[in-house]
Amino acid sequence: MTDDLTTEWNPDQLRRAFKAAGVSLWTWNVDNDAFMMDRRGYELWDVAAHGNLSFEDLSAKIHPADRDRVRAAFAATRAVVGAYEIDFRILSALDVRWISARGQGSDEDIVARLMTGIFLDVTGRKQAEEGHELLAGEMSHRVKNLLAIATGLTQITSRSSNSIADMTSQLTQRLTALGRAHDLVRPLPGGQGKAALLGDLITILLAPYEETAAFSGRIRVSVPRMGVGEGAATGLSLVIHELATNSLKYGALSLAAGTLDVSGTVSGDTVILTWTEQGGPEVVTPVGEGGYGSRLLERTMAGHLAGSITINWTPGGALATLNMDAARLAL
Repeated sequence: MTDDLTTEWNPDQLRRAFKAAGVSLWTWNVDNDAFMMDRRGYELWDVAAHGNLSFEDLSAKIHPADRDRVRAAFAATRAVVGAYEIDFRILSALDVRWISARGQGSDEDIVARLMTGIFLDVTGRKQAEEGHELLAGEMSHRVKNLLAIATGLTQITSRSSNSIADMTSQLTQRLTALGRAHDLVRPLPGGQGKAALLGDLITILLAPYEETAAFSGRIRVSVPRMGVGEGAATGLSLVIHELATNSLKYGALSLAAGTLDVSGTVSGDTVILTWTEQGGPEVVTPVGEGGYGSRLLERTMAGHLAGSITINWTPGGALATLNMDAARLAL
């Protein structure tokens, strides 16, 4: 038994081992730029096995975003002593593949001016890595959204609470309602993402206000049957809670005879929700630029829902009109 195990393998065994590992062999003549590969290499790069092939010809198959980097790396290998490895994308007729090029650098010890190395198809590994990165990014985004909505609900609830116990009860109810609202989000057919019905979402978000005191039956929701995407649900939740808190503190829901009606229509690419309060205390039109709640409504409507909100102070109560982009609402 020798230290070099390959001396005991015949060429057929080596070919089967390379095939099983998805390895292709290549050589590059550093003087005339001629590039040669085994059959697996030509299949991998989706190039014809006949005719002259230069390194520059092969470079044309490299993804434009990686091409200059790969050219520079291959040129540098002539001066780099030791093993090297570089991953890059290539464009085939049907898809984009990830290739890992590996070899031994330096012009020293090369035979007949030929540098040699291998190509590995690492598309599967790269796709898995990209999937993990997307998942990590999505998780980070979700955590930030949860922190944002928890902060917003805490601010909203603190303005309508009279004691720590009252705030704890209200905040718990609203967070529970938010959890139930997000439980409604289900996959849509045909891989169109996830959504909840708009009417169900609003009804559940308003449930804590409906259940408070003697409010049962005083809130009516009548909106078009349409989906709200998983992302838009967070922004819409903040808006609904802010409007409901204002109503509970100053508007129709602060009196026993007060009512709230939420209706909706679709006009072209715009979804219009109308929030109508009646039977509340005498309306006093606010003056000035507004506080935290007003800024929250404007930022959320513009940022999360690509829309706007206007509030008119009618003698019967607040009348808010929410204009939202239908496409953004579905995301």
